[in-house]
Amino acid sequence: MNLNLMKLEIVELLNKHKKVTTVADKLGLKQPTVTYHLKNLEQQLGEKLFESRMDKMILTESGKAFLHYAIKINALAAEAERVVKEFSQAGRGTLKIGASYVPATYILPQILGLFGEQHPGITISLSVKPSPVIKEMLASHEIDLGILSTESFYLPDLHTQALCEDELVLVFAPTHDFAGFSNLNSAMIASASFILHDKESSTRQLTDKWFEREGKESKPHILLDSLEAIKQSLMSGQHVSFISRLAVEDEVARGRLLMRAIPDYNFERHIYYSYNRDRHYSPLIGLFIDQLRTIRI
Repeated sequence: MNLNLMKLEIVELLNKHKKVTTVADKLGLKQPTVTYHLKNLEQQLGEKLFESRMDKMILTESGKAFLHYAIKINALAAEAERVVKEFSQAGRGTLKIGASYVPATYILPQILGLFGEQHPGITISLSVKPSPVIKEMLASHEIDLGILSTESFYLPDLHTQALCEDELVLVFAPTHDFAGFSNLNSAMIASASFILHDKESSTRQLTDKWFEREGKESKPHILLDSLEAIKQSLMSGQHVSFISRLAVEDEVARGRLLMRAIPDYNFERHIYYSYNRDRHYSPLIGLFIDQLRTIRI
């Protein structure tokens, strides 16, 4: 069977864009060429992968099963190309990094600046996603390295190492009723109006765990998926939130926000770097990890 990468890429792109003309434009091919490759693949497999509905190409059940492997193979092929180029182009290459919001905003900017100065020929591509998504991207070889803030975790396919602690604290405005208390008990906090993070974030997951352990439910709340938006909302209202200490140290130092320890909080969260064990540990990965290990929080 002639199962070449072009055909696999066509399947992945056609599922994403739903139109043969768009896929042809993306690949720099003519529309009949894309159609030919798709039909040829379907003939080889003996299964129809797509069907046309309302001028859109939709995966069949067989197509959905095939797409699962096409995505994996395409990701591995792209990773292999990046790794080989690291050897063929001395001092050059591309590193795809995924990071959750806290390390992406409060740790990586300085690291990326220093790394760029020392290795000007290396291109860094950074995707910022919630920690659970970063784990999925690592497992599927979509990124070379992940830097994520999360509880301790173990996935057999991933090598993971802690860089520093990332403590959660209770945060609120200086005008909040809590400002007059140096110590807050769990009942007081549970009765407050919360601004909650997006459900996919590790911070939200730990917040939910705290409420569950206390046997309480959060009051009607605001749900935001941007940490900066959460901080701005806290400054102007009577809400509270659990936030990474790293993310609010500047606002606390300037008196714009206050933070307190969370009572009965015994969850440990760290910032980790992680990579897929199947990914070749190239000099480029090693260089960036060495730079990461220099951070002092």
